[in-house]
Amino acid sequence: METSLRFGGDSKTLRIHAKEKLPIDPKTHLEVHGEFDIGVGAPSYFCAAIRHSYHDLSASLGIGLHYDKHEKLRYSVQGKKAFAASSDGSLNFNIKGRCDVDKELREKKSRGAAELSWSVLNFQEDQDVRFKLGYELFDKVPYFQIRESNWTFNADANGRWNFRYLL
Repeated sequence: METSLRFGGDSKTLRIHAKEKLPIDPKTHLEVHGEFDIGVGAPSYFCAAIRHSYHDLSASLGIGLHYDKHEKLRYSVQGKKAFAASSDGSLNFNIKGRCDVDKELREKKSRGAAELSWSVLNFQEDQDVRFKLGYELFDKVPYFQIRESNWTFNADANGRWNFRYLL
């Protein structure tokens, strides 16, 4: 199980996030993850999705259920495709999209992004670093990410930010 501590400018409270991937077959797994908001003292998010990887296409597709304290229950479909931009695989161009629909199938919320990802293996001894620069297509907002072996910092041009630390 992967666990992390998360803190963001939008919530101002520390959250504990846990994620588990349960294999179904070599290319498919059930992914279950959720968050516990320490400030509220209650769970704030839960998601269960079946994800299938298309390794030969550098792509994946996921279908699942998403529950959070604000939007309640939603159905979700998401996909991602990576294009190698360098021969060693350290530089990639990614496109990804997601569509959430409420349980009555009336209200939908779509997101999509295009991003450039650069992974630097052994940036320093036993330390890998990844830099992402992207653009959220529906909100029309640029964003960036810096990820080191155990921590990740995300921020966008609207001033939203969050920090994650893997335990």
